Amino acid sequence: MDQPGAYELFRQGTELLESGDFHAATVPLGRARELAPDKDSVREAYGRALFGAQRFREAAEEFEAVVEHAPTNDYALFCLGRSLQQMGRHAEARHPLALAANLQPHRADYKKYRDKARRRAA
Repeated sequence: MDQPGAYELFRQGTELLESGDFHAATVPLGRARELAPDKDSVREAYGRALFGAQRFREAAEEFEAVVEHAPTNDYALFCLGRSLQQMGRHAEARHPLALAANLQPHRADYKKYRDKARRRAA
């Protein structure tokens, strides 16, 4: 029997992710990441699943990899900052959250968490 490819695994994982089954989504998305480690969309989706499964350290690693490749990806910056916040690393979270808020100034949620990180780090 043929093994599913990265795209099929990505599709399966994002369906689980969209339905809120974060733990289950980490399985196909993790396999897709192994097959396509340079695909930002795969790493971002995997990071979202890890975040939803409360695996914040691993989520931060995935979002950091996306940001290294695409430094103006506001969503990856936001998710990196949120992952750091969830680990209690508010001072480190300030920078990616500030960048995300500056890239998308209309996003109230970005500003909310940026300001929260600033307050908690002070």
